[in-house]
Amino acid sequence: MLDESEFLSPYGVRALSRSYLVHPYDFEYDGVDYRVNYEPGESESALFGGNSNWRGPVWMPVNYLLIENLRRFYQYYGDGLTIECPTGSGVMMTLEQVADELCRRLLSLFMRNPDGRRPVFGSYEKFQTDPNFKDYILFHEYFHGDNGRGCGASHQTGWTGLIANLIDQLVAEQPTAAARPPSTETVARNAPASEPSHA
Repeated sequence: MLDESEFLSPYGVRALSRSYLVHPYDFEYDGVDYRVNYEPGESESALFGGNSNWRGPVWMPVNYLLIENLRRFYQYYGDGLTIECPTGSGVMMTLEQVADELCRRLLSLFMRNPDGRRPVFGSYEKFQTDPNFKDYILFHEYFHGDNGRGCGASHQTGWTGLIANLIDQLVAEQPTAAARPPSTETVARNAPASEPSHA
């Protein structure tokens, strides 16, 4: 689940492993060949209306349930259990920290990236740049598994609104500003200039 070449997207956990992009699952039933492959955005089949797709995108309710259960398991295992996140990174995290990492990835759907663009708006320039639109976030039904673009219904506040609960969880997990240790950048910025040598 935490492998970025499979389920873990920069924007949450995908509904299907990305490995199916290269290695689709083929099977035959009653003389008919079927294929399940990774589809990160809209469905490539009109079978379910053409836009609803559980073969790769990021869905908020699934991610929310994963996060809630990671927190619940952390209450049992505590700090004694750590796992690598992302897989192959060498970074070990508690289940609580993994839950926070998933929250941050989901939140990044709506946040501006270093280029000032919100992944949820994809290539829609009006939403990305127009001052009348750029700060009004749409809560899409699901999100592209690779680039975070909003897909499906654009006003799915019922379950995509769960992002508010996840923001609340992230804030609750952070130490207060007074108790939080300063970052190395802050320390370096505030360090006194070294005295010139008098040797």
